[in-house]
Amino acid sequence: MASTGRPDAPQQLSLFDAVLTAVRPAPTDAQALNAQPVLQTAPRFQHPRGQRSIALGEHQVGYAFRRARRRSIGFVVGLDGLCVSAPRWVALAEVEQALQAKAGWILRKLHEQHERAQRLQAAKVVWRDGTTLPFLGETVIVLLDARVTGVQLNTDGQSLPGVPRLTLHVGLPQTASQEQIREAVQSWLQRQARRVFEERCGHFAPRLGVRVQRLSLSSAATRWGSASASGAVRLNWRLIHFALPVIDYVVTHELAHLREMNHSSAFWEVVRSVLPDFERSRGALRAEVLPAFD
Repeated sequence: MASTGRPDAPQQLSLFDAVLTAVRPAPTDAQALNAQPVLQTAPRFQHPRGQRSIALGEHQVGYAFRRARRRSIGFVVGLDGLCVSAPRWVALAEVEQALQAKAGWILRKLHEQHERAQRLQAAKVVWRDGTTLPFLGETVIVLLDARVTGVQLNTDGQSLPGVPRLTLHVGLPQTASQEQIREAVQSWLQRQARRVFEERCGHFAPRLGVRVQRLSLSSAATRWGSASASGAVRLNWRLIHFALPVIDYVVTHELAHLREMNHSSAFWEVVRSVLPDFERSRGALRAEVLPAFD
């Protein structure tokens, strides 16, 4: 099961969060006279290996260009920007005409990737006392506490509104390095992932009429899980960041493969037999940006 994207579709992971816009009353004449202009910096679309540039709409787009053994002009928009490949016999003028024809699509994908890059940057974890992480769909605060042995999760049922109720006490001093904190927290998350996955497999396997012969954790960058005809199931430990319904969807997806080793309509009916609304969890799985540990 694919997770964070396919090689042929790097723009797939753009996030589409709802934006709530407040409706404000029209300003008075005095307010309008005193209002200061708001300067908004437009994103700069420049591929780090870009050799060529073209004006598309109101944007100057620097793109990476290469000649390739292909029959048509190809466009790929990723986090780095726009890549263009073209057959050797196609003139540069024809390439630029194709770019202008696809300008709307290219600019839309560039904006989506720019927003995604900002979200990924914001998701980078600074491993220190007080950092936060998603755990089973909730926010947990990491607290360094040398008095604690190992790692302990505490739940505060009386937490204030807007304050996470989960605290993860890590038995390290305040002087611990980022690497030490990351290793301790990541090891704990992996242990929790195995515990939860075993529990959910034990819940769904009998309902699907399958048996898991071996369950193992995966750290794959591009797959949430996999299953083989031998009954071996691998699940990405990073799923522990998601709420339980999303984990259940991935577990069910892989267990269903033990009956249908494909993605046919019969396969999806197997999934639907135990998760009638699995599409909702699948959508959440595709939309989420996970914390970047490195």
